[in-house]
Order: sequence, then structure tokens, then C-alpha cells
Amino acid sequence: MVRCSSTQMDPLIKFDNRFVRELPGDLNEGPSSRQVLGACYSRISPIQPSEPRLLTVASEVATLLGFDPEFMRSESFVRAFSGHTLLPGMEPFAMCYGGHQFGHWAGQLGDGRAINLGEVVNAQGERWMLQLKGAGPTPYSRHADGFAVLRSSVREFLCSEAMHHLGVPTTRALSLVTTGDLVVRDMFYDGRPRRERGAIVCRVAPTFVRFGNFEIFAARRDLENLRKLIEYVIRTDFPHLGEPTPDTIGAWFEEVCKRTAAMIVHWMRVGFVHGVMNTDNMSILGQTIDYGPYGWLEDYDPNWTPNTTDAEGRRYCYGQQPQIAYWNLGQLANAIYPILQNEELIARGLEAYVHDLQTQWNETMGAKLGFDHWRDDDAEIVDALFDVLRSAEIDMTWFYRLLAEYPIEGTADVSANAYAEDPMRHFEYAFYRWEEQAEAARGGFVVWLERYRQRILRDGLPDPVRREQMHGVNPKYVLRNYLAQQAIDAADQGDSSEIEKLLEVLRRPYDEQPEYHRYSEKRPEWARHRAGCSMLSCSS
Repeated sequence: MVRCSSTQMDPLIKFDNRFVRELPGDLNEGPSSRQVLGACYSRISPIQPSEPRLLTVASEVATLLGFDPEFMRSESFVRAFSGHTLLPGMEPFAMCYGGHQFGHWAGQLGDGRAINLGEVVNAQGERWMLQLKGAGPTPYSRHADGFAVLRSSVREFLCSEAMHHLGVPTTRALSLVTTGDLVVRDMFYDGRPRRERGAIVCRVAPTFVRFGNFEIFAARRDLENLRKLIEYVIRTDFPHLGEPTPDTIGAWFEEVCKRTAAMIVHWMRVGFVHGVMNTDNMSILGQTIDYGPYGWLEDYDPNWTPNTTDAEGRRYCYGQQPQIAYWNLGQLANAIYPILQNEELIARGLEAYVHDLQTQWNETMGAKLGFDHWRDDDAEIVDALFDVLRSAEIDMTWFYRLLAEYPIEGTADVSANAYAEDPMRHFEYAFYRWEEQAEAARGGFVVWLERYRQRILRDGLPDPVRREQMHGVNPKYVLRNYLAQQAIDAADQGDSSEIEKLLEVLRRPYDEQPEYHRYSEKRPEWARHRAGCSMLSCSS
């Protein structure tokens, strides 16, 4: 690993690496796989790639970090964020943590293919951790190599930014580079591995601490370091709560619960399915973290999961996400209890999650449906809607966009509007199998439309006002798996233009963008069962 001196290159980046300065580190060095005891991290350097090449940069993230535009265009940037060269002030390390995977304690996990470069403090005094994913082995890689392939890296880069622009709490992505090296992966776990192009994403977040960081110390009964980590996180990431005391720790846990509830409501609002909601994939900031086999609902199916590993149990399917988040918070509560020692404060935090989840979900559904405000009996309308959406293969994203355009004003009943002969025709494009399924769904669909019309008339919102409100929370553009796969296929052939186009489209997901309309089209039939376009494996 080359460390660049400030005389060679000075991009004016200020590092303040509080995590490694204030918390205990691994006394051993090197990437050899091992159990790391009594430490929050291990120092480790990225592996130098043979021929790093920049595919794309998220300019908004570069601005957020305060990076100079000239530096962003330089070869020095590519070398620094491919793991080839360390900038002055970088102190690379991998975190130690554990976690519950698919409901079972997995022991030590840690950053198996992520290496944190250091913490940047921007001009506003904000602290941002820079992390390379796919830059080589760490002590936590177990039997893996620590690298990442192009397909998973493209998906992580695009989804991080797509989620941000959708208004969903998330980690960010600064850059995507190819390494020039080949990585062997068994994509389908069928015993037929193949060589794929290696790539590295630079991820950005205030912190990458997750529930599992606390769980590992609790499981090992290392209460001294558990307390140190809790106090560090409160002082660094939740300073508004004040100095750590039992009451402050309780307030911190409650805030983690509230932030998690807000994140889950946003996931459900846009139809996002994380796919791997293990406790080691849950951020203490309530941010979406670790984009593996994720996906967006195409047809509305609460039991759908994008993860082939979860295909049988469907633990992490769309409809289970609120319950799984609550379960995960329970594991965090168990981990911090030896320090907090207060069941009342734990219960208060979990109750806050349940309360905020329900309250925010009601408000969100009211906004999605164009209601002026939420009424007590609106839950019945929402439940009836979900029954309608389940009655056929109806695209969730397109249904809500079309519902916003459905005319309400000036009609005495559904049969009097522009769709007098067949009010369902307005929603035809949202159906995946219109000819086969429309008639079976017709009865419930038309009844619900009339009920919806009556509800909107009670509010008295003009159609243009309702439409604007609904379009503000119901995206037209989401990162459908088939779109990501098309960008991956092109990038694999050396063409990164589709990544750039998708990034541009996803910056304005609620706007019409007629020039990019094709990126809003629902999943084509050829992508229904194609690898990468429907379900995905955990293979990187």
C-alpha cells in the first residue's frame, strides 16, 4: 500500500479519525482470519488493484464531502478511492461486530469485505466515514477473499443514491471503480463458479456502526468495551442527548427505535425490500445499509423476497419488514441491557417504535392516496386497497401514479367519468396480465374506486392539488432490478453510459422526465425469471 505525502498530492481533505483514536483496536495486524477479542476494529490496508478505472462519481456526495472538483477529475482520486494509495490522514481499518442472521446468532462477523479509510470532517463540521467495499481481505473475511464483483458494486452504487433521492434514510455512495482484476464467484451457488470483473464502491455515512457492534461485546460478556462503545456512539453520533448516563442511554435507544421506524415506513412507502435484514445489517442511525439482494415490488405481493436464500422461509419479505425491524431492535435491547439495567427504558424505546411506525404509516398512506388528512376509518379503505392489489398482478409503482391521474372532480359516480364503459381501463398499464386477470379483479376494483372517489370528495381537494400531493410521495422511477441488470450488462462490456443515465434519472424520481420515460416502464416479460432481474443471491 502506497501512502501519498502532502507534497505529492494535497486535495485539502481534513481527516479526524475519532473511531480509531478513542476506541480499543486489535493488537494483531494483517488480514489473517481470526477471532478478534477486546477490540472494536482491526487496522488493515486495502489491496492495490492492478488497473483501477473510474466508472462514475456521485457529484452530490463529492460536494457534501467538500472535495475539490479538480481533485475529483484527477488520477489521484481514482488511486485513492480504489485502495491503491492512501491520502494523508487516512487510517484504514475494519470493524469487529457480530449478528443474528436469519434469526440465529452467527457469532463474530465483522467487515469481511469493507475497509474504512477514515473520517472526513467537511466545512460544516459534519463527520463522514469513507469506506471501500471490495478492497481485499480483512481478519473478518473468514473463508472469503474480501473482494467484490462489478454486478453487486453497480447495484450498491446506484441503489444508495436512488434511495437518497427518494427521501429514504440511507448510506451514500461516492464512487465506483473497476479494479482490472478478476474475482471468482459462484453466482447461483450451483458449483459452477466463474471469473467476473472486480470493482470497488466507496460508501459514505456518518458512521457504519450497526446493531451487531454491540451484540458481539454482549455475547462475549465484555462489558467494559460494550460500555466504551455505547458512550462513544452517544458522544459522537448523538451529541444532542448529552453526556452518557443511564437516562441518556435509554433516550439513545429510544431514538434508535424511532429512526428505525421512520426508515421502515419509507421502505414500505416506495416498495423497497432489503432482502437481508440481519442485525449486522441494521444501522444505529436508522439508515439503509448493506445493499445485497434487494429489490422493489413489481406486482404487489407482501410475501415477495428478492433473496434466493430466503425463498423458502421468506423471513425478510416485504410484508415482514416492520416485524423484523422490531425483532432486531429487541436484540439490540438485549445487547445493551447489561449496561442500561432498566427494563422500563427498554420498553419505552420499543413502544416508541410501534407508535411511530403506525402513526407514520397512517400519515404516509394518507399522502399516497391523496387524502387531506388521515381519518379513523381510513384504515378500512387501505386494507381494501391491498386486497384489490393482491387480486391480480398489479404493479405497485404504476398503480399509485395512475391513481393520482384518475379524475374525481365533476363526476356523480364512477360510471359518469371519462372511463364510463370500463373505469378499470385507466389502470390497464399497471396490470402485468391484463387480458388474463382484469375480469377476475373487476368487481373488487370498481367497488374500491367508487369508495375512494367518495373519500376524496369528503376532503374536497381539487384534482390538481391531489395529483401534486400524490406525485410527491409516489415515485415514477425506482431502481427496478431489470434496469440495474441492463446497466450491469453494458458496464461488463466496458460501457458505463447506462449507469450514468440511470443515476441521472434517479436523481428526480418523482418528476415526469418525459425524455427518460422508458426507465419508468414496468418489468418486461423477458425479465420475469431472468437472473439478476427478479431474485438474487447473496453472492458478491
